[in-house]
Amino acid sequence: MNKHFTFTINSICLDENYHPSDKTRITTNFANLARGNYRQANLRNALKMIDNSFNALAHWDNPNGDRYTVELEIVSVNMDIEGSGQAFPSIEILKTNIVDSKTNKRIEGIVGNNFSSYLRDYDFSVLLPEYNKNKPTFTVPADFGELHGKLFKCFINSDSYKQHFTKPPVICLSVSDNKTYYRTENQHPVLGVEYQPNESSLTEQYFQKMGLQVRYFMPPNSVAPLAFYFVGDLLNDYTHLELISTISTMGTFQKIYRPEIYNANAVAGKCYQPNLNNLNHSLTKIVYDRAERSQLAHEQGKFAAEHFIKPYQTVLEKWSASYA
Repeated sequence: MNKHFTFTINSICLDENYHPSDKTRITTNFANLARGNYRQANLRNALKMIDNSFNALAHWDNPNGDRYTVELEIVSVNMDIEGSGQAFPSIEILKTNIVDSKTNKRIEGIVGNNFSSYLRDYDFSVLLPEYNKNKPTFTVPADFGELHGKLFKCFINSDSYKQHFTKPPVICLSVSDNKTYYRTENQHPVLGVEYQPNESSLTEQYFQKMGLQVRYFMPPNSVAPLAFYFVGDLLNDYTHLELISTISTMGTFQKIYRPEIYNANAVAGKCYQPNLNNLNHSLTKIVYDRAERSQLAHEQGKFAAEHFIKPYQTVLEKWSASYA
């Protein structure tokens, strides 16, 4: 049934000269930074933060803390349904690459990191509110996230993915502010101390349908755990430098977008509940409009409904029912 879909992968460099394309979700972390009067300073400062974080974590044989530079590629995945020639911007992710100034080598990093999807906006910002309209209690449709999950699995199992990338993706997200996380005795030299949540979340269940499991780690020099979504064995399938590239990149974005959690002035304890109303935190000098970002999620969900769900509903339902 994969013959229904053709995935096309394109990538561009994310540097201080980056301008979002008209097909990029403008609520995406890096795209949000690249807008407004401070766009170039935002990008320059964020990239410098990433490099500093990487060198602090990759401290061996790095006495001056300047051995490595992280290069970022924005990977855009367009999906053509039934050879119609009309490509829908289905997924956008980040690819890290590491430049080692000591050996003059460019080392492949991890693909995934940030995860952007119009269909996910539709599911969470359009479908769920409509499903729960006028209902006394919040509920979730039985098939919630199934189409999105199957499309994602179809993509990472596709020839297009395998031609471009050698390892499965790792996606790194913020922890949830309505869950409690408990520190365990497990500790990894790069990922740091592992935490366990008190319960599963809707986001976890949504990503599980994408074929991804999750573990929570608080890396060294961090103040809160990050959520790592992955396929396979997170601790052994990736090198230390690969993992550091994801931690430094997504840890930096989270300091900018969730400073109450990731730029807090107190480190998470043995029992940790994230708090977006935490006043004891520091702000970066990077301009970011979080309110606008939330409002736009609904608009982008409507875009997916109009240009993807409605035109191809019959085809998508038939494909989803037969996809194993």
